[in-house]
Amino acid sequence: MIRKSLLKEFREKVGSENVFTDKADLFTYAYDAAVLDPVLPAAALRPVTSEALSHVVRLCNENRIPLTVRGAGTNLSGGTIPFPDDGVVVLTNTLNRILEINEADMYAVVQPGVVTAKLAAAVEAKGLFYPPDPGSQDVSTLAGNVAENAGGLRGLKYGITRDYVMGIQFFDVNGELVKTGSRTVKCATGYNLGGLMIGSEGTLGIFNEIILKLIPFPASQKAMVAVFDKLDKASETVAGIIASRIVPATLEFMDNFTIRAVEDFSHVGLPTDAAALLLIEFDGHPAPVVEDAEKVESLCRKNGATSVRVAKDASERDSVWAARRSALSALANLKPTLVLEDATVPRSKIPDMVRAMQNIAEEYNISIGTFGHAGDGNLHPTILTDRRDKTEWERVESAIAAIFDRALELGGTLSGEHGTGIAKSAFLEKETGMAAINYSKRVKGALDPNNILNPGKVIGD
Repeated sequence: MIRKSLLKEFREKVGSENVFTDKADLFTYAYDAAVLDPVLPAAALRPVTSEALSHVVRLCNENRIPLTVRGAGTNLSGGTIPFPDDGVVVLTNTLNRILEINEADMYAVVQPGVVTAKLAAAVEAKGLFYPPDPGSQDVSTLAGNVAENAGGLRGLKYGITRDYVMGIQFFDVNGELVKTGSRTVKCATGYNLGGLMIGSEGTLGIFNEIILKLIPFPASQKAMVAVFDKLDKASETVAGIIASRIVPATLEFMDNFTIRAVEDFSHVGLPTDAAALLLIEFDGHPAPVVEDAEKVESLCRKNGATSVRVAKDASERDSVWAARRSALSALANLKPTLVLEDATVPRSKIPDMVRAMQNIAEEYNISIGTFGHAGDGNLHPTILTDRRDKTEWERVESAIAAIFDRALELGGTLSGEHGTGIAKSAFLEKETGMAAINYSKRVKGALDPNNILNPGKVIGD
């Protein structure tokens, strides 16, 4: 428990109305989107200024209070589950101002609590584009995106969050403001501390401001849906498109299980008898968009697509993508517990990974719906279960381990975009080896000697 005198100091720094200690309030911050047991913090603190955030970090370090930063809590790896008993959660959702949108130099400066979709809409209104689009973009915060190095549907062509971070201001464990990067396209000054902070999941510092690169909004867009009667045909088409040196803006995969769930949920006219769908979009200058779309349509038909439907207008295109973005919600309606994974493989190995999902589902007698960003190798096997059924849950845990093992065997990674957190930290050695973990622990120990910044995450204790 936190002593009363320290709670008094917190109230002085952030305001009494921004210190929460009631259990009913704290339960809101006890969990995230991962299937892990909730942990009640001792308090939640909501600084409304950068100065208050600095004071909170300093006080936590001086008093050895574990600190977990939370934006919207949408992450899927347990990264925002707090430390038990004496830990605090620091909420950044009130630090939510877009500080600058520079149209001439094409960058934005934001506070940590800005919602991803809010920035995307604000820059689009000025003819600019912020491409990273995680599935949770309507609620996820930009600092959370940076902390988890979030991806999204457009990662194939445009890259992921780290590709758009130009600079970061963050507080170190002593509450001192550290600046790295700049507003310039090039910056080779000092150590690349920004690269260290991206994907660090709150274990090395607390974000205060972020400078993000913007690009021109694409002049033209064209979307299509390719229908396949065999899973293998669809997955091999994905590999074939990439091998043909064509890079769509998005190249998404949905299996029959997911198609049926999404259609029941959104009613947009998806073919529920299809074995798989590919949802493909092209953007850029009009002539190349048309040319690439025609090439890919031909390739889909050559590889066995039973039909290819090109969206006739923006409204039809938007309805298809809204349906795809609803996949997680649609699947979540089917069983009490949903486990969403993101093991990622080289793009040429997508057919092998899709077959592996089928085999694992059969071997462990569980339901797996598979969808995801097939164009960049990032599939989302989604296991539907009931965690209260202990026998089935044991099979689920074994299946998750099998998915990870197969992804690594194919030259892939444990996580394409969800991060490590608690959920995958036990598997980390399989991918990186112990030397990398020990190196990371030495970095963590030097920057956070009292181990108060999100302890237990990523590299364990």
